[in-house]
Amino acid sequence: MKKMNLKSERRGIHVDQSELLCKKGCGYYGNPAWQGFCSKCWREEYHKARQKQIQEDWELAERLQREEEEAYASSQSTQGAQSLTFSKFEEKKTNEKTRKVTTVKKFFTASSRAGAKKAAQEKIVKQGQPGRERNADNILRDLKEIFTPSWELASPSEVLAGKLKEIQEAKAPSPSINRQASIETDRVSKEFIEFLKTYHKPGQDIYKQCKLFLDTMNHKRDLSIEEQSECAQDFYQNVADKLQTRWKVPPEKVEKAMDQIEKYIMTRQYKYVFCPETTDDEKKDLAVQKRIRALHWVTPQMLCVPVNEEIPEVSDMVVKAITDIIEMDSKRVPRDKLACITKCSKHIFNAIKITKNEPASADDFLPTLIYIVLKGNPPRLQSNIQYITRFCNPSRLMTGEDGYYFTNLCCAVAFIEKLDAQSLNLSQEDFDRFMTGQTSPKKQESDSFSPDVCLGVKQMCKSLDLLSQLNERQERIVSEAKKLEKDLIDWTDGITKEVEDIVEKYPLEIKPKSQALAAIDSENVENDKLPPPLQPQVYAG
Repeated sequence: MKKMNLKSERRGIHVDQSELLCKKGCGYYGNPAWQGFCSKCWREEYHKARQKQIQEDWELAERLQREEEEAYASSQSTQGAQSLTFSKFEEKKTNEKTRKVTTVKKFFTASSRAGAKKAAQEKIVKQGQPGRERNADNILRDLKEIFTPSWELASPSEVLAGKLKEIQEAKAPSPSINRQASIETDRVSKEFIEFLKTYHKPGQDIYKQCKLFLDTMNHKRDLSIEEQSECAQDFYQNVADKLQTRWKVPPEKVEKAMDQIEKYIMTRQYKYVFCPETTDDEKKDLAVQKRIRALHWVTPQMLCVPVNEEIPEVSDMVVKAITDIIEMDSKRVPRDKLACITKCSKHIFNAIKITKNEPASADDFLPTLIYIVLKGNPPRLQSNIQYITRFCNPSRLMTGEDGYYFTNLCCAVAFIEKLDAQSLNLSQEDFDRFMTGQTSPKKQESDSFSPDVCLGVKQMCKSLDLLSQLNERQERIVSEAKKLEKDLIDWTDGITKEVEDIVEKYPLEIKPKSQALAAIDSENVENDKLPPPLQPQVYAG
């Protein structure tokens, strides 16, 4: 085992288990999409960075506003502002205040609550309240409301109900996209309602919260996918806290309830948040797919995969693992996608266990997972990973076997994207030739087969070797034939040029043809009917 670890480390495949954990040291699993942090620590770091950015933006806005005030005061003093009447001064003051509020708001238009803040500020302006008297504390409080996720601010059910009522009153009744549900959506909705009946009063509140969240998300389609993800994560945290504190639900039932909530929510939101056009998820999918196709020549021996596919049971496990990782794309709920990854990983562990006749280790699992991904080339791999990262219940990604297997899958994809000659213990020249398709690694020699390998496999490998040799000979013959053809063309052109040069240097003078002598019997040409010549005769004496 120690030898295997050293070999894997030398090939760049070995990953220490501590590298899978959050780099902040909280004990949860990290994720490359969260820069190595777990979901909890990433959100804390994200909020710190965001609050810092808010403070910097506010200082910039305050400085610009102060400069505008100074410039305005200077221009008024030079133009004789003292002659203005009191009423005109109040009018200009109101106009200036409105313009500056708009200027400050331009810095924060990306907020999910910008629309509500705009309406409130416009209402204040209409009522004639002086905007310049707002102190720094009030402005910072408003900025906090702008940038704080809606599910943190609107935790009281009364505020949420009031907001929903405003939305419903402002929008004319029309068929919504969510209400045009598919058969699967209807089925999930019915299952969710039946599940909530067992929770009695908390179940009704949970359903209201979910409906409110869906309606709110329908009005936030213009937000970025990261902001929608943050709203979903805030909603999960808000509901989980209420289940434990307000509704006193036991911990084991909280996990089941959160699974059903995620299933209900994401089944309806799937077509809007999976691989949206505003992201580069599709571009990443195509890049990974192209990369895996270019690595089709990678063999299990190069990756130190401890799996013998010649064993029928092991081969079946490999096929099931590939099927599970491909089936992940057909699921709509993040938890179901994670379940496919978990089933795939368990099949891999079983295949290793049967091959080695001992339990598999983590150093055996990761190379085999990389091999399964290369062999299966799952569709929309990056989109599925991003979808799980953004909208899965964070508790599943931070702990448990689902989080462990998902983190390993992310590491496997990252390894495939950065795979090079050193990782496979190859020379750069061989790696480049394999990647360009000029040649492929040599097949396993028939003499090195184990005794229990069937004759058909041996004969197949011999035939493949023979075909490979014939292919090389044919390519060599074609190359030589093309070279010979080029040499013949060059020789012909050379001879033709030499002849033309000689004729040009020594021109040949041709004299006219002399008159031919007349034939002696030319006048008898037409006498072709003369009698035959006389023959001598012998007389008897």
